[in-house]
Parts: sequence; structure tokens; C-alpha cells
Amino acid sequence: MPRKVVQGPIRDKEKTKQKLLNAVGKILKTKGYSGLMVSKIAAVAGFDKKLIYEYFGSTDKLIDEYIKSQDYWSKFELGEDVDLSDGGREMSKLAILNQFENLKKNKELQKILVWEMSESRPILKKLLDQREEVGEELFKNITDPYFGEKAEEYRAITAILVAGIYHLNLYTGHNGVTFCGIEMKTEEGRKKIEKALVDIIDFAYNKK
Repeated sequence: MPRKVVQGPIRDKEKTKQKLLNAVGKILKTKGYSGLMVSKIAAVAGFDKKLIYEYFGSTDKLIDEYIKSQDYWSKFELGEDVDLSDGGREMSKLAILNQFENLKKNKELQKILVWEMSESRPILKKLLDQREEVGEELFKNITDPYFGEKAEEYRAITAILVAGIYHLNLYTGHNGVTFCGIEMKTEEGRKKIEKALVDIIDFAYNKK
């Protein structure tokens, strides 16, 4: 017989925290980062703003937790079944292609990236540092040993791929339809970009 889940202080607290986090996402989608004020977040969540300080310590910490929950690289984990005997070739393809698709769907993350590029704030610097830490672990432990003296060349290629993914998705999500003549809002157009991403990774590994 399934165990009955009952209401209680812990369960209610977690539900309230999740509603506050969801409120941050709703405001980002509709008002952008300029709308992330404590009174607005509390109003959208339907709670007294005192709960933000009680459960998160500050508005910045609430926003920080929300941002980390959305960021692709901050959540990136290698599955136990990932074969790394190829020096990270297939892992690189999987990570890059998944990021390309994830960013297309995640409108909140698109807003966060625009925010990162337009403002200098400790909360955003912290996210960038965490993202770099994840990337550094992948480079240092997987691709750097494979590429050896050419490790930084592959890092540079990865930087261009990730930056391209950011730009194409932000461009398409806000104003653009075509880029270099490719229809970015069609499945066919995105497949062409995906193929190019894979081809570039294969080129780097074959060149090595």
C-alpha cells in the first residue's frame, strides 16, 4: 500500500520555496530581469515577502538558486554509461547538441544570458564562475589529455561553438528568422546547424 503523503511544515516549506522560484521564472519571461524586485516576486508567488528572507536569506540568493536551476552547464553531469575512450569526441557532440536544443526551449535561460551580457552583478559573476568550473573539469580530465599540446586549440573551438549556440538561439528567439540564409525557426534549418556543430567537432578530432 502506497505511503500517504501528508501536509506538514517541511512539505509546505518546500512547496512555498518552489512557488517563489517559479515566480522568478514567470517574471523573467514576462518582464525581464528589471522586474525581479522583492515585492514583485512575492506578489506573483502569492506570499508575504518576509518568506523570501526566511527561506532564502535574500532576494539575490533566491534569484541565484533559480538561475542555477536553469543553467545548462551548472547542471551538466556525465552519465555512468558514457564512453570516454574516444577522448571525449561523442561526449562533446552530445553536450553541444543538447545545449543547442535546451536553450531553444528555455526562454528563461535566454533571458538570463541576455542579463549576463548587459549587466555586471555579483550574482551573475558567480554563475559564470560555476559554469567555468564545470567546463574546466571536463577539459582537464577528458579532452586535454587527449589533445595534449593542442588542448587549448580544442578549448578555443569549443568556445566558438558555445558562443555560436548562444547567439543563434538568442537571435532567433527575439528578432531573427534567418541567419546566413538558414531558416532558424524550421526543423530543417536547425538540423543544418546541428550537422555543422558535429562536423566541426569531428574535424577537430580528426585533425589531431
